[in-house]
Amino acid sequence: MKIEKISWHGVDAVLLETNVYEAILVPSIGANLVKLYNKVLKIDILRTPTEDEVGTFLLRPQIFGVPLLFPPNRIEDGTYTYAGKKYQFPITIPAQNNYHHGVIKSQDFTITRTRFSSDAVEVEATFHSNRINDAIYKNFPHDFVCKIRIILTDNELTHIVSFNNLGREPMPLGVGYHTPIRLPFCANTEKSDYKLRLSVGKRWELSDRSLPTGTLLDLTEEEMQLRNEGMTVTGKPIEIALTNEALTVSGRPYNGAILTNTKNKIAVFYEVDKEFKHWTLWNNGGEVDWVCPEPQTWAINAPNLKLPAEVTGMQSVKGGKTWSATTRFYVKSTSKL
Repeated sequence: MKIEKISWHGVDAVLLETNVYEAILVPSIGANLVKLYNKVLKIDILRTPTEDEVGTFLLRPQIFGVPLLFPPNRIEDGTYTYAGKKYQFPITIPAQNNYHHGVIKSQDFTITRTRFSSDAVEVEATFHSNRINDAIYKNFPHDFVCKIRIILTDNELTHIVSFNNLGREPMPLGVGYHTPIRLPFCANTEKSDYKLRLSVGKRWELSDRSLPTGTLLDLTEEEMQLRNEGMTVTGKPIEIALTNEALTVSGRPYNGAILTNTKNKIAVFYEVDKEFKHWTLWNNGGEVDWVCPEPQTWAINAPNLKLPAEVTGMQSVKGGKTWSATTRFYVKSTSKL
């Protein structure tokens, strides 16, 4: 078991290591989990920046590791109103006149806790938003603390995010991860050897601005493969917005993604808790060496959708209260599933 501060491609980082897994966290860039490696099976799970890609990572952390999106995906015209307060964000996608992904993914977190035991290593990173530290506050005027906890054992990595609203007013909350999982992740395999299962239920109809129209559609026959035998996710562009609906895996409900190497029946499991009610599935045109199942607590543009909160996932954190959500990564054989 190991936890230590390291220099990673010239950037300060934290290394966590057990007998089976190795993980690297970069606190200064949104507490991004940039690497997760299974040493026994020699599987790199995440898209990790190479030394030549560090510059790109610093500018676009959302396409590497496990970047925290707050809010996730797009906000129409960069604005919405909640509880009588209007929020105005800069336009980051001019062609669509949308704001997307938030800025917490690039903020400097502070390591506030470490724990080392015989069976686990743990690190906690914290970011405080307030009117003085105004990278977020100037567009989202709420005083809050965000914490990311990483717990690593020989069995899995647990990733916990929490938001504590330090103010009195309700704080609208939408959280997601833009998680690129490597493809292929095993030696001597091709992209065509891999299939993705995903806990999906319905598909959002999207406009030409990639915003939900408000209509939920049944999955196509091809999309149903995500729920069943798995879908091939390379060689063609995929960008679809979906609702979450649990699969049954090993006799129990399972929310998350399962990317399987069908050649040797080894799979990366990316399990999410019930806070994540939506997904975006994206593969950047289908020719890259990764696929991105993106869990989201609310639907794309949820604050502007004229639908019930139980449909959109729209929610808030009351003053003085804390919200949290958990995801897990692990690798296992699917031959007995």
